[in-house]
Amino acid sequence: MSRTARFVASQTVDRLLTPGEVAALFRVDPKTVTRWAKAGKLTSVRTLGGHRRYREAEVRDLLGGGPRA
Repeated sequence: MSRTARFVASQTVDRLLTPGEVAALFRVDPKTVTRWAKAGKLTSVRTLGGHRRYREAEVRDLLGGGPRA
């Protein structure tokens, strides 16, 4: 992979949010966010330690805000 390709790839990586951060955006309890993930309403990514993380772009789309500039 070229240096430019690596730079472009690193710029497209989406920020991951914790359940608490997602819960604050939706004004719900973090356990509700976990239930949404288990029900398939929200996609989660697992860290090496087994913790759930959520893609910021997907969360913002659900909120109706779309991608942030």
